[in-house]
Amino acid sequence: MNANLLPLTVGGLSLAVSGCYLNKMADNPNIILIMADDLGLNDLGVTGSDYHETPNLDTLAKESMVFTNAYSSAPNSAPSRACLMSGLYTPRHGVYTVNPPDRGVDSKRKYIAIANNDTLEPKFKTIAEELKDNGYKNCHIGKWHLGNIEDKTDPLNRGFDINIGGTHAGAPQSHFFPYAGDAGSAERYPGLEKGTDKEYLTDRLTDEAIRFIKNARLKKQPFFLNLSYFAVHYPIQAPEDLVEKYNNKPKGTYHKDPIYAAMTESLDTNVGRILDVIKKSGLDENTVIIFTSDNGGAEPTTDNYQVRGGKGEPYEGGTRVPLFIRWAGKIQSGTTCDMPVSNIDFYPTFCAFAGIKPSQAVDGLDLSEILQGEKAPTDRTLFWHFPAYLESYTNNGQDFRAYPYTSVRKGDWKLIRVHETDTSELYNLKEDPLETTNLAAVNTEKTLEMEGLLFGWIKEVGAPIPSEPNPDYIPQ
Repeated sequence: MNANLLPLTVGGLSLAVSGCYLNKMADNPNIILIMADDLGLNDLGVTGSDYHETPNLDTLAKESMVFTNAYSSAPNSAPSRACLMSGLYTPRHGVYTVNPPDRGVDSKRKYIAIANNDTLEPKFKTIAEELKDNGYKNCHIGKWHLGNIEDKTDPLNRGFDINIGGTHAGAPQSHFFPYAGDAGSAERYPGLEKGTDKEYLTDRLTDEAIRFIKNARLKKQPFFLNLSYFAVHYPIQAPEDLVEKYNNKPKGTYHKDPIYAAMTESLDTNVGRILDVIKKSGLDENTVIIFTSDNGGAEPTTDNYQVRGGKGEPYEGGTRVPLFIRWAGKIQSGTTCDMPVSNIDFYPTFCAFAGIKPSQAVDGLDLSEILQGEKAPTDRTLFWHFPAYLESYTNNGQDFRAYPYTSVRKGDWKLIRVHETDTSELYNLKEDPLETTNLAAVNTEKTLEMEGLLFGWIKEVGAPIPSEPNPDYIPQ
């Protein structure tokens, strides 16, 4: 069933306010955020795949509240993670893309891209720092992609007591040990310097997570575990037995890659291991579990057939993600919420779980009342801003996955403003989820309304728009 929702205006940068903060969440539950890397909206059995086998995540979805319009705050990794950790939209912290911002062919970029921050600067307090300040033991395991120890932007300097594997690296050289490509460079991944032959990274990260959970249980201290798998990001690799299984299985309607399927099943198996240890350790009723992806699926590795485009693009395939949130006894299983939400919402929501208010202003919205079945906003507006260029992976006649753009979603409507051409694309996502029909020239009234929201937000947050001509540009 859908959560009952009540309209509430939420404007700009504000402190999230909820009656839940000081009383209802006073138990200080453990928080486990499990995030896949590049997992597509329909890569799971429960979200539509007829080839990938994901029984554990399918079960988790049934035990959770499922958000049917969940988004990442950016279409690729680093900015999405920066938004999640800070609760802020990209113009606030300046992490817009995975460096450099001027990717692709020089002669095809009309403007000089806006400079990009490649770390989340220390002046922005992370959700881990909020929780640590309020008695939580924090552990980061897996992909970080937001900084390094040299400039004190690694997990240990951003609120985590333990860091296993978190560096500035966006992907491993190999998903098999040694993960950095050779034993001599394995120090890139702290805590993973030693391993065994054919050890698989997703398995190893789960081993480390289970070790942390068991130790934290013995100490009876609330904990925050940020378990950020490198799967299913390239290189596309999986254990041989699983690959053989999918080689011998009939291909799906849309998903057909046996290695990617095996990689997805391995992710599912390891999430199942985490769920199992939580239940067996008696932590189930005091642990919130969140499962999501950092951005949309990377095409053509996968097929985001329910939506248009994929990772890096301004369309739904770039930012729509699965999102399941479970808290046994507190969140009613089998429920759904259709309101658009974003991973910027995790910051104030996690604070609410811990019974505290954010100590800094955030853009995200506290979802705790929705999760408890109480009334919450319906009239939600979300924004994305990408003042850079991202090259295309495919040879389909497009030179870029993304040109500089800003986009807004309000209700069923989404508008993308393409800054190179000063033109808008307008889509009704309810009637046209694949964004096939641009209605900007047809529905001028709605276009003007959405443009007003978009340009008002650009002004409010000071979002920079590329305008300096690129001297190497050759008009096509």
